[in-house]
Amino acid sequence: MRHLRDHALSIFFGAIFALALLGQSLVGLAAFNDDQRSHGLAPVGFLEFVTSSAFVVDVAENWQSEFLQFFLFILATVWLVQRGSPESKQPGDEGIGSDEEQLLGEHAPADAPKWARVAGWRRTLYSNSLLLVMGAVFLASWAAQAVAGRVTYNAEQQEHGQPPVDLLGYLASPDFWNRTLQNWQSEFLAVGCMVVFSIYLRQRGSSESKPVGTPHDETSTEAE
Repeated sequence: MRHLRDHALSIFFGAIFALALLGQSLVGLAAFNDDQRSHGLAPVGFLEFVTSSAFVVDVAENWQSEFLQFFLFILATVWLVQRGSPESKQPGDEGIGSDEEQLLGEHAPADAPKWARVAGWRRTLYSNSLLLVMGAVFLASWAAQAVAGRVTYNAEQQEHGQPPVDLLGYLASPDFWNRTLQNWQSEFLAVGCMVVFSIYLRQRGSSESKPVGTPHDETSTEAE
């Protein structure tokens, strides 16, 4: 039970992610087969649908925007601050910080990650590992969106008697950028709202909120 308690947040989000993805696949299959029938085509099975470009492009276009959101937020919060927001460092603390502040090298405690204690490329890589992984997942899912989206787009082109496009042609198409930008704008809005709303609004007990009685213009790290 202690193990479950100590990892409850990741378990909770892992579980609801799996349930939401399953739900998306089931209702997506139903919608896809309705469309198949309306065009006089045979319905497909679950496995065929979840491995199809139609399902992959819908999943990938959401994943890429989510990981882009975190990539940009992690990067921006290194150099940019917002007074009063618990999502921000204290004004004046912009930048990557000193080795002492970051507990690197000789300043690392005995139980610090090994690569935080060593010098050279390993320390540099580990010091930026969160940003690199978020960026890599973003690029991979964006590439999957492009490849699967092209297949889906060409299928629609064929239905309307239009010629197919190659990958570069699809990357320059309104369909690709419509799928991309409609997700990006919503993610940027959500992050911006979280940063600003958390200056003035509170949620008691949440690590994403300042203590309820904290003054609006006090950034979270100022009280630590």
